[in-house]
Amino acid sequence: MRNLAPLDPEDAPGKSRELLDDLIGRHGSVGDMVATMAHSPALLQGYLDLSRAMKRAKLPRQLSEKLSIAAQGWIGCETCMAAHTEAGRAAGLSETDIALARDGTATDRREAALVAFALRVLAEPASITSDDVTELRQHGWHDPVIAEVVGLVTLNLMTGAFNLVAGIKPATESAAAG
Repeated sequence: MRNLAPLDPEDAPGKSRELLDDLIGRHGSVGDMVATMAHSPALLQGYLDLSRAMKRAKLPRQLSEKLSIAAQGWIGCETCMAAHTEAGRAAGLSETDIALARDGTATDRREAALVAFALRVLAEPASITSDDVTELRQHGWHDPVIAEVVGLVTLNLMTGAFNLVAGIKPATESAAAG
């Protein structure tokens, strides 16, 4: 069931209206989640800013999608899972890569360590110790990547939780229900 309805720009609060108009002007439209986030100008602005910032991250696209798939597997947002699965395929992930990411791992040991770390950041950040960060460094991960994992996990939590609270379903599920 849908809990929050998407807003047309003319029905959105002032700052959200400006943000939506800008996005529509640049891209022609906005997605369901963005239109629904427009209920809160602060949330919409925060999402757009973090999303733009994370696009400049140093994480390779395939790895970023593996981390997002793993996070969404834990969060349970099928809308985000569908989007990241599609993006992962477009980035060159195999079906095996996608299945392993859904299970919170990867074939490459280095990547598996980073995926496991990302899930701990999501599920139990207080349990992470300096030994955990040292272990990531021993796998060859440097501080910028370790920091960016926190940003990517945060972005996934924001979008997944929002979609779940708003009742946003994957497009195919929405079409079948409608």
